[in-house]
Amino acid sequence: MYYGDMSKPSSSPRGRAVSATYAARNFASLVNRVREERAAYVVERSGKPVAEIRPVKDRVVTMREFVALFPAEPRRPADEEYLRAVEEGIAFLNRAVIPESPWDS
Repeated sequence: MYYGDMSKPSSSPRGRAVSATYAARNFASLVNRVREERAAYVVERSGKPVAEIRPVKDRVVTMREFVALFPAEPRRPADEEYLRAVEEGIAFLNRAVIPESPWDS
């Protein structure tokens, strides 16, 4: 387990080990090192690993997977009733709201 300066963290097969207390107190610094150095940390409590902080693996998507996200059938155009309802909703939300005057009572 490592409690001191992070320039010399202890190593484990999964990454550099830090205590849970140290991780809590220095979380922003840990995240910055993960982002900038692609470092990995094992957070330990009572000498036992409980969590890992590591970079997210980049997801590579093939063109075939990208095309599969879209339906094979083209969408039909919106009908007049739908367009009218959208316009009414926009007009309702954009209406001017004039507060009632307390003097008109």
